[in-house]
Amino acid sequence: MAFIVLNTANWGTGRLPSDWLIKMNHGQPDISVCKDAESCLHLKSVKSSFGLEHAVDVDPAQMPYLTWKWKVAQLPTGGDFRSAAKDDQAAQVLVAFSDKRILTYVWDSTAPKGTMQSASNIPFVHIFAVVCESGSRDANQWILESRNLAEDYERAYGKAAPRVKGLRLQINSQHTGTVAESYFGEVAFRSALQ
Repeated sequence: MAFIVLNTANWGTGRLPSDWLIKMNHGQPDISVCKDAESCLHLKSVKSSFGLEHAVDVDPAQMPYLTWKWKVAQLPTGGDFRSAAKDDQAAQVLVAFSDKRILTYVWDSTAPKGTMQSASNIPFVHIFAVVCESGSRDANQWILESRNLAEDYERAYGKAAPRVKGLRLQINSQHTGTVAESYFGEVAFRSALQ
């Protein structure tokens, strides 16, 4: 069983998916639909922070896996989610739960792959980061990621995961004042890995 949230297969070139909302934090968004080996979403940040957001209603007990494809073309120089002054990433997948807690999967410039820790710099905001990729070693290559949301949530917050209510694909480079660029392919919730 799978629920495809970002289905790039049906896109026409140049048209953004209508069921995703642009969320601006800082600066101007640069978002486009591209043709690579397949259709994809292209995000570019010039000293900006923005994302695309989609409301969902998913039970992690039924569909615990989140899978996505991404590619980073340019990392924000000096970005590191562990420091509020340098908290920029070329690519993030944020998962919002019904209890207002968030898991964020990041491709970080500096923090080592496998790092898992709180990324909350604001009181009463609960964000837990998982570094899936780090640095430029795999830049300009499509990477397929698979994460068990239910396990990651329990590891982060010490309890069973409630329903997933939203998903955001984000890019930012406003803290470091640099440029970042990334691409996203299909994003899906799944009951089992294929």
